Amino acid sequence: MSKPSLPQGTRDFGPEVVRKRQYIFNTIRTVFELYGFQPLETPAMENLETLMGKYGEEGDKLIFRILNNGLDNPDKQQQARADFEKVLEGKNVKGITERALKYDLTIPFARYVAMNHGQLTFPFKRYQIQPVWRADRPQRGRYREFYQCDADMVGSNSLLNEVELANIYNDVFTQLGIDQYELRINSRKILAALAELCGGADKMIDITIAIDKLDKIGLDKVKAELEQRGLNEEQISTIEKYLNITGNNREKLQQITALIGHLETGKKGIEELEYLDNNSQIDNRHSPLVLDFTLARGLNYYTGIIFEAKAPATVKIGSIGGGGRYNDLTGLFGVPNIPGVGISFGVDRIYDVMEELQLFPENVAIGTQVLFFNLGADESTMAFSHMQSLRKQGVRCELFHEPTKMDKQFKYAEKKNIGFVIIIGSQELQNGTCVVKNLKTGIQETIPVANLTSKLFI
Repeated sequence: MSKPSLPQGTRDFGPEVVRKRQYIFNTIRTVFELYGFQPLETPAMENLETLMGKYGEEGDKLIFRILNNGLDNPDKQQQARADFEKVLEGKNVKGITERALKYDLTIPFARYVAMNHGQLTFPFKRYQIQPVWRADRPQRGRYREFYQCDADMVGSNSLLNEVELANIYNDVFTQLGIDQYELRINSRKILAALAELCGGADKMIDITIAIDKLDKIGLDKVKAELEQRGLNEEQISTIEKYLNITGNNREKLQQITALIGHLETGKKGIEELEYLDNNSQIDNRHSPLVLDFTLARGLNYYTGIIFEAKAPATVKIGSIGGGGRYNDLTGLFGVPNIPGVGISFGVDRIYDVMEELQLFPENVAIGTQVLFFNLGADESTMAFSHMQSLRKQGVRCELFHEPTKMDKQFKYAEKKNIGFVIIIGSQELQNGTCVVKNLKTGIQETIPVANLTSKLFI
């Protein structure tokens, strides 16, 4: 019999890790609620046609398809084999696969809005904290199953929405202690103007896919990929000039204006970035808002400002969040003209950053606060009664499961990192007292059991 194992790119989470992850989730959820967002959940799977063609050429390859059930039916096996060969060729065959695990939370949200737009109050602000799946090559910070935390608002063209989302990023990261992050911003309108400068809108996808790989493969390989995608030497030279724009935000805006400011699309993109830069009011001494014209985000549905949150430079993990403006995402589902903008937090990477920088609070992984010793039938009955009183006050308690040596019960408390033990033996039972021991300080005191509910166990 083979050893049990996990699918590649997935993980188990023990109690300590789950508590740390919940700390991140709760911080993000609290900020989302503070800004007026409402919770939403969508199914783990979507119809394949809902997802396909929405993430670009690269993204479509990473969608986990689900085989239809009932394929073991002998009458259907021959057709199923033929259909499966078509699937291997990259075709969609309803006879064998009609559903897929969701790739992100944005497209399912757009599908939800399209199905329910008649009942929603616009602008509609929602947040979602759920797992997504990608058939990617697992590596550090990149998993096949991982959680996303999204906040989106639809039904508004106002750039105040982008300002709020930038502040949400700052509030969350500041509260988590990741105050050396960078929030990089660009506009797809800037990229569209660059494509126009290089010969036309049909170059947009080729350019953005190549530029999006700049951090991973470097400028020379980006130029080689652009050449493979049919761009000529002059066009590649223009893109190189674009990618070499440097300086502070003000200087970058001056350089980009000189390059594409004469084009209407470019002018609009520059105005949007100037508005966000001037109005963000982010309260962070690090000034994390950075204009980055190399930022492309290779998802085809973005139409305006795009975001990417970068981990502190001391942690080699890259992006810990991203998002942007999509002006007609619901149009993909037959409901046009509902603009939207949203952001996502990469919780798994944020966790890794916080672990490496030791940012989790000391007590975040502590579960049980108090252990009542079990020293006999009458003693444990009394201990259980007082334990219930403490639980009603919100103190997390356990009663050791059986009467045994005190040494064994002490070891149990130490292994579980329990801070206090309460001992009610025969003498304490007779005197109406109990022994309270702080395992961190070693301080032990005997107090009346009636005073237990006023004792602080923190």
